[in-house]
Amino acid sequence: MQPEALNCPNCGGAVSSDKTQCEFCRSRLKTVGCSSCLGVMFLGSKFCVHCGEKVVTADVLDHENPGECPRCKLKLEIVQIDSANIRECTKCGGFWTGIQAFEDLCASKEQQVAVLGLFSDNTDRSVKPATISYVPCPECKQLMNRSNFARTSGVIIDLCKQHGVWFDRDELPKIIEFITGGGMHRAREKERISLEEERKKLRDDQRRQTVQDQRHGLKTTWESETESPVRKFVNMFFD
Repeated sequence: MQPEALNCPNCGGAVSSDKTQCEFCRSRLKTVGCSSCLGVMFLGSKFCVHCGEKVVTADVLDHENPGECPRCKLKLEIVQIDSANIRECTKCGGFWTGIQAFEDLCASKEQQVAVLGLFSDNTDRSVKPATISYVPCPECKQLMNRSNFARTSGVIIDLCKQHGVWFDRDELPKIIEFITGGGMHRAREKERISLEEERKKLRDDQRRQTVQDQRHGLKTTWESETESPVRKFVNMFFD
């Protein structure tokens, strides 16, 4: 792909899109794609130079008590993306976000672009990737559960059900790539098919049980909720 002529978001000087530093103000530059038209622009631009779409940016905020990284034990840095706040460890590259903020991120292409623009700017890449271990929640200090995001992504995240989600370095970009690549849709479809198969199996089991009960002159499975755990299990899917 041929480099494009873009303007530095700091000083406005014309810079080629393949440059990593502005020739005029020496600002570090990183290109990202517009979430609307996919055109290339520099991170920090307020509007897309191609379609004029307003860009959601990531801004660092001052805060007295942002908490500490559960791995490095260093003070986290609060980054505001649109109306959501996430906390970044600039040493290991990990991220902490509340449950609602994470749900908003999963649904917003603009926020996803802004988050992706944060990576490789401040992270100390000399730090080795985190080893697999349970880490404490930055809020309540209790050990968090480890879970495969969307069950099929292959990205194992650390989750505190009351307070939020911790992502080790590169996990959040992988999740964003999973979402933008249609992973959530595939996961929901796989779950729907699995649920339909389970329903069919339960109906077949119920019919076989009904035939067997009728042969022995017993009540059918559907006639006695108190005697049949199968009925209760089926209701979990149909109610």
